[in-house]
Amino acid sequence: MKKTVRDVDVRNKKVIVRCDFNVPMEEGKITDDTRIKAALPTIKYLLDNKAALILMSHLGRPKGEAKMEFSLAPVAERLSEYLGACVKFKSSPKVVDEEIKREVSELKSGEILLLENVRFRKEETDNDPKFAKELASLADLFVQEAFGTAHRAHASTAGIAAYLPAVSGFLIEKEVKFLGGAVENPKRPFVAVMGGAKVGDKIPVIENLLTKVDSLIIGGGMSYTFYKAMGLEIGKSILDTDNVELAKSLMEKAEKMGVKLLLPVDVVCAKEFSNDSEIAVFKRESIDAGYMGLDIGPETIKNFEDTLRKAATVVWNGPMGVFEMDNFAAGTKAVAEILADVEAVTIIGGGDSAAAVEKFGLAHKMSHISTGGGASLEFLEGKTLPGIDVIQDK
Repeated sequence: MKKTVRDVDVRNKKVIVRCDFNVPMEEGKITDDTRIKAALPTIKYLLDNKAALILMSHLGRPKGEAKMEFSLAPVAERLSEYLGACVKFKSSPKVVDEEIKREVSELKSGEILLLENVRFRKEETDNDPKFAKELASLADLFVQEAFGTAHRAHASTAGIAAYLPAVSGFLIEKEVKFLGGAVENPKRPFVAVMGGAKVGDKIPVIENLLTKVDSLIIGGGMSYTFYKAMGLEIGKSILDTDNVELAKSLMEKAEKMGVKLLLPVDVVCAKEFSNDSEIAVFKRESIDAGYMGLDIGPETIKNFEDTLRKAATVVWNGPMGVFEMDNFAAGTKAVAEILADVEAVTIIGGGDSAAAVEKFGLAHKMSHISTGGGASLEFLEGKTLPGIDVIQDK
C-alpha cells in the first residue's frame, strides 16, 4: 500500500503536486478538461487542509523548448474557474527561475501557483537530477497525481522523489486500487476486452492477462491478424503482418491455459475507409476481397454480451471498430452499453476506450476510467511504473 495525502500532515507546508494537465487544445482553447477535473479532489483536499500548493504538469510535446502554443496559461484560467480562486501563473522558459522562487516563498496556506510546462526544459524528459532538485527546492512534500505519465521516469514524475517525501493523490490511489486489484485479486469471472488496431501494441498485456483472466475478448482491428493466423482471408482489412505467428501462439496459449478466447464471428465491412462507403456484413470465413472490416457484427455483439453478462470484473482497452465514424460505431457502443448495465466491476483502460464511453454518455456508469492509456497498459502488463514506485509505502 502506498501513502496518500491522508497519511501526512500538510498544514502550513508547501506541497508540489505533479498533475496531468495534458489537455487537448485548439487555437489556444481547451477542448476537453476531463484531466483538469480529475485532479480537483486532491487539490481541494490540500487547500482545505491549509497547504500552499505548487502545481506542475506537461502539455503536448514542446521537446525541451519554450514554445508558447504549449503554455499552461489556459489551464491556470480553467482551474481558477473551477476552484473559485485565483491560480497564480507566471510563464517562465526555465520553469523555475528567481522570480518563481520569490513567488513561491511568498505563497501562503490556501494559495496556489501553477508552474509553466515542465517540458519547456529538456532536462524534464532526461530525468536530470539538477532539474528535479530545482523543482524539489520549492516545496516540503511531493504529491504524485499524474497517472498518465507515471510510466515515464521524468524529473517531475520520479526524479523529484529523491529530494522530497512522496505520497499519492486520490486519483493515483484510485488507479492503483482498480487496476492493481484487477491484476492481482479480481472478482471472478474476470473478463478482459482488447481492441484497437495493432496486435503488437497489446502483446505484453495479452500475455500477462492470459495468466489472470477467465475469458479474453478480442475485437477491433487486431482481430484480423488473428483471422490471418487462423488461415482466413481478410480482404482489405488492417493486418499486423509482423505478428501473425504471435497471434497464433497466443491462441494456442489460451487453449492450453483453459482461457476462453472469443473473436468476432461476423464483421461490418466497407469498400473504402469512409463513413459514406458501401457497407456489408460478412461471416468471418467469407470476407469479400474488395472489403475491409471496420466493426464487429451483430452476431458477435450477442456472443460478447453472453460472456460479459456473466463477468464479475471486466477490463476494457481498445475499441471494437472505427467508432469515430457513426456507421462503424455500433460494436463499440454496444460493449459500452453492456458494461454500463452489468453488475461487474468495470475498468476502462484509458485512451480510445475512455473516449468512447465519454462519447456515448456512459462514463458515469463505469466503476473506473483510467486517465492514462499508456500507463494503464503498462500496469496491466504487470510492469512497475516509475512514478508509482517512488511513492512511499505505508
